[in-house]
Amino acid sequence: MLAVLSDIHGNLPALEAVVADARARGCTRFVNLGDVLSGPLWPRETADFLMALDWPTISGNHDRELVTGTPETMGRSDAHALAELTDHHLAWLRSLPADLALSEDLYLCHANPADDIHYLMHRVEPERIRDAHTHEIAEMLGGRDHPAIGCGHSHLPRHVVLEDGRQVFNPGSVGLPAYAWDYPHLHRMEEGSTRARYAIVAWEGEALTIHLHGVAYDHLAAAARAEANGRMDWAIPLRTGFVG
Repeated sequence: MLAVLSDIHGNLPALEAVVADARARGCTRFVNLGDVLSGPLWPRETADFLMALDWPTISGNHDRELVTGTPETMGRSDAHALAELTDHHLAWLRSLPADLALSEDLYLCHANPADDIHYLMHRVEPERIRDAHTHEIAEMLGGRDHPAIGCGHSHLPRHVVLEDGRQVFNPGSVGLPAYAWDYPHLHRMEEGSTRARYAIVAWEGEALTIHLHGVAYDHLAAAARAEANGRMDWAIPLRTGFVG
């Protein structure tokens, strides 16, 4: 069985809890869909943890920003992480691919196959966030015909089956259950739970199954870490599951 993680955002206690839970359920393989370190939590420690494990890992938009931006131009979360990372960590981030065909059955990306910004499974409209329709997801996937397709980025767990039978899923976020973003319109992505999220992909004969999981961890310690670093915009989501 394969554990699929995304959007860790430097939340090491959440990551450790997910790994322990996945191993207890029988997972022997792991893959990481990006946005690994950005945030006011434990970026350096998280990088060391993941680099030692050497999982297949995709670059997310924040990972890209960490290696292409400057402290003056990047957001506060990226700048905080950058200040704690070494050249060794940044070289690892530079090595990460934008997407990954892990097997003939499974294709993985951060946001969508074309870029690392636009949500695959959700749509941002001026007055609301909504689940993307299956035909919208299929159109955005283009020619990707893998039986299972995983993405991250939105932090919201979701699993759908397209009309042609392809399964598309987002495991949700390991490290940050809610956030606000002003692109393309100001919106809130809120999971409404403090659990660390991930997915398990399993092959049972010729059948491929996908299950979404949530794991309790010491989210109050993560919230306290964010607050100590002056980031109540992180502390409240970590404490409550909502932007606030």
